[in-house]
Amino acid sequence: MRMLWKSCGARSDHLALYNSLPNQRTPQFVSDLTHFNERGEARMVDVSDKSETHRVAVAEGRIRMQAETLKQIEAGTSRKGDVLGVARIAGIMAAKRTHDLVPLCHPLPLSHVSIEFELELEPPTVRAQARCETQAATGVEMEALTAVHIALLTIYDMCKSMDRGMQMDEIRLLQKSGGRSGDWSRNDS
Repeated sequence: MRMLWKSCGARSDHLALYNSLPNQRTPQFVSDLTHFNERGEARMVDVSDKSETHRVAVAEGRIRMQAETLKQIEAGTSRKGDVLGVARIAGIMAAKRTHDLVPLCHPLPLSHVSIEFELELEPPTVRAQARCETQAATGVEMEALTAVHIALLTIYDMCKSMDRGMQMDEIRLLQKSGGRSGDWSRNDS
């Protein structure tokens, strides 16, 4: 059976098919997911009973490119100007708009967003790291990850005329703190 992830009202086709069978209940895996209700329909998680705490998330990612592309980024001689400066602003703006981009994200009052870049010569790479902070009832992991993605996409956009083969990867959460689940750090970073 081929599974398609098309919208069927607020649920996917496979859940609609499953739920249409006689005497079937929503599969257990759906009830374990916080973004689905007991009928398998998408919902925004209710965080009203969670306390507001200081929350921090750090994410990173990289974009690999040709050596000449990296050289122009470092020297600031790209035809489009200050690539990293524009990418930094784009990442900060993206963190602030994450709830507009990711459908079930809560809008958060961000108290701090920073984007740092590290240039690596071998292989030619720009590594981006985003740190987001808030005082809220839900975490800022999505904001940090979104900031990294958009910063890297901006680098691609500004340099694509000289290097269409750039590749983004290793986009991942490095650490988070605050909230009920406490602190978490990636062990392989």
